Amino acid sequence: MVNEKGQLVDDIRIREFLLNPLHKKVYDLMDNNFVNLSAFDDQEKAVEVFKKYDKLSLPVVDSSGVLIGIVTVDDVLDVAEEEATEDIQKLGAVSALEDSYVDTTITQMIKKRVGWLAVLFISGSLTASAIGIFEAELQKALVLSLFIPLVIASGGNSGSQAATLVTRALSLGEITIGDWWSVMKKEFLTGLFLGLILAVIGFFRIAILELLNISHLDYWVLISLSVSTALVGVVLWGTFVGSMLPLLLKRLGFDPATSSAPFVSTLVDVTGIIIYFTCAAIFLRGTLL
Repeated sequence: MVNEKGQLVDDIRIREFLLNPLHKKVYDLMDNNFVNLSAFDDQEKAVEVFKKYDKLSLPVVDSSGVLIGIVTVDDVLDVAEEEATEDIQKLGAVSALEDSYVDTTITQMIKKRVGWLAVLFISGSLTASAIGIFEAELQKALVLSLFIPLVIASGGNSGSQAATLVTRALSLGEITIGDWWSVMKKEFLTGLFLGLILAVIGFFRIAILELLNISHLDYWVLISLSVSTALVGVVLWGTFVGSMLPLLLKRLGFDPATSSAPFVSTLVDVTGIIIYFTCAAIFLRGTLL
């Protein structure tokens, strides 16, 4: 329904016309309660409105409220698929493809992937630099190097999980930037318990290998405590970074999907090394270190 200026004033479902008496006026069917989209709305907002109000079509108005057309649910489904595909590609550290995978040429594929790979390669070099800082500790206790992949992989994986979950929740409108405190509390507790579980597994793994004489580690109890404590700290840090980075990027106006899992993993790796060797220095001081 539009007024004399062409401005949208109401929408009426077709069933209202079919179920009401023929002599009833259209004006009598109006309730002035309607939902519409602005021509300047983002595509993602259109998806959210359709999902919220369960509509098959929605009117679109300009800045003056003049009706200029409609958008159907078929159109929105295409948009939703496109947006989801773009987010998934970004989470994998790949710039969004303009065409389908089949139609994308090798040259285009290289262009879309080389940038992120270069960034992650340079970021990964920071991990090597972090290990170099603790070169003296490694020379004294070479056994510590055996558990570096175990510790940093756990932190990276937990961060990737958190980043994926929070990014998707933002995309679906389940959370907003204002929910950062509740998200942080939830991820803190989640990371703490996950870290404790992995710490117990890590401790008993080393203990079982030692008791079965598969490994022969001096001060294996202290080494186990170092690894277990580091696992708690790294997983906790990973979940914090993974959950807060998408919200921070959203707040700065960037796409949260750019806080891709590989990027979070690389970021957590560097700090994971520092946490691991700090724990080792605390527990092994006066023995191996």
